[in-house]
Amino acid sequence: MKIKSIFKWALRVIVIVLLLGGIVTFIAYWRSTNDCERYSATPNNRDIEKPTPDDTQVLVRVRAASLNPLDGHQLRGGWPLRPMTGLRKPKDTRIGVDYAGVVEAVGKSVTQFKVGDEVFGGRAGALAQYICAKADRAACTKPTAITFEEGATIAVAATTALQGLRDHGQLKAGQKVLINGASGGVGTFAVQIAKAMGAEVTGVCSTRNVDLVKSIGADQVIDYTKEDFTNRPERYDVLFDNVQNHTFSERRRVLTPNGICVNVGIGGAGWREDTGLHMLRSFTTPLMSKFTDQKFRFYIAQLNHNDLAYIADLMQSGKMKPVIDRSYKSLSETPEALAYLEEGHARGKVVISVE
Repeated sequence: MKIKSIFKWALRVIVIVLLLGGIVTFIAYWRSTNDCERYSATPNNRDIEKPTPDDTQVLVRVRAASLNPLDGHQLRGGWPLRPMTGLRKPKDTRIGVDYAGVVEAVGKSVTQFKVGDEVFGGRAGALAQYICAKADRAACTKPTAITFEEGATIAVAATTALQGLRDHGQLKAGQKVLINGASGGVGTFAVQIAKAMGAEVTGVCSTRNVDLVKSIGADQVIDYTKEDFTNRPERYDVLFDNVQNHTFSERRRVLTPNGICVNVGIGGAGWREDTGLHMLRSFTTPLMSKFTDQKFRFYIAQLNHNDLAYIADLMQSGKMKPVIDRSYKSLSETPEALAYLEEGHARGKVVISVE
């Protein structure tokens, strides 16, 4: 009976892998032939009405916002976002999620904020002068120890790092964690959060980023241009993988017998030749790991006030500090900022000030 059950699971996994492979191939074809007709490769500014908060929202005058790989995928109608953003054309043409700014108005039911409060958080369409954000989950008091630009880096990247390590990786104090892609937006937060949790941290990055990753707390740093971390003898309790540029078996090799690999995103900003492969790995490796003691997990971070407040406390105490690669001075520079992010080599976050 047990052999039959295993065979059925194996058959299901094979079918799912084949289906996903076909879907990814179709997506890549459709994307290359049709995207430019339906989505835009370049963001542009336009005037819209100033929003009005409902009873549960705050109106925020945005002072700074930051970019995430999500923004470029949304702009181009990248998969797997397209079913959510609109198959033929975008349901919402605004991009950006991370913001920091000043409260200008509060809804009738809002008690935790008042006009003049400095806040940060995440809200779709954050690359704007004004946004309305849910007071109970999309806004949090900005720590006095950080600037608006630093506050604008937090929501998506830091929450993704926190939930990936704590909830999906189940990282505990004293455990060993390897962070592949340690110098990017999520990676720089992951290094610092893992250290704050009491873990022994190894970061993987390129030569030019080794000193940066060491400076934010990594106990060891592996330069991927000189050696492949999957060929080293060390074993880790958690592999936090922002890049997903190794196979299922290669990543299993670096895990302890009951270790966990956390798949983060689909391999970074921009759409490259191997993005479809990274996407496929994100979805299929958790299914494949059902037959092993080592587990692979894929997730999408969910913004909530408690996690934003936890991150804010780390910032205020000095245990964590945002890493900003480049700052742009106005919304008009958004195309340039996004183009830089999508080169795939940003160190930390890319921020845009909002005039």
